[in-house]
Amino acid sequence: MRRREFILALAGAAAASSVLWPLAARAQLPGMPTIGFLHSGSAAAFAAPLAAFHKGLSAAGYVEDRNVAIEYRWAAGQNDRLPALAAELVRRRVAVIVTPGSTAATLAAKAATATIPIVFVIGADPVKIGLVASLNRPSGNATGISDIGVELAAKRLGLLHELLPNAARFGVLVNPDNPGITEPFLSELQTAALAIGRQLEVVTPARIVASTRPLRHL
Repeated sequence: MRRREFILALAGAAAASSVLWPLAARAQLPGMPTIGFLHSGSAAAFAAPLAAFHKGLSAAGYVEDRNVAIEYRWAAGQNDRLPALAAELVRRRVAVIVTPGSTAATLAAKAATATIPIVFVIGADPVKIGLVASLNRPSGNATGISDIGVELAAKRLGLLHELLPNAARFGVLVNPDNPGITEPFLSELQTAALAIGRQLEVVTPARIVASTRPLRHL
């Protein structure tokens, strides 16, 4: 299979799930293309999506250790490790880097290489965060799928407002270590909150651990 067909098949498989198989260190097998996998989370939490990716990749004609090899890199929630992990995959000379369901991993991969193809599945706008030049002509080495999670932020707040019309403030839990999606997500929410005359209380995981007061709508 030609390189373009391989990448398109991989993109289709990535769309079936936002994560990949469990961590397993393997040497590249002779004659096989090697997929580099980079994610900000850990394998243990993604059993069902991993199975979905297996199925999607199999439908595209690829079976691990039979006609494709995988190099897995999990940051286990430590996004500061992603640049080094991305650099490792570049040094391994993988055929493509997949970053499903992780904007931080996608940005790290993009910073690590301008030549190895990157296939992503993210919730942010890939144009706004600098991954691609445009949606119809991405150019560069990155392509993939956005589930427009950021653009739906205002709609979600609107639904909450309908359910709780008397609420003056709404709490939102965000990950400050993932600015690629957190910053545009909060920007959309703040605009929507102002439009309906409501306030947002932004909460991070660290604040929840440190606080004894339960998060509530006011």
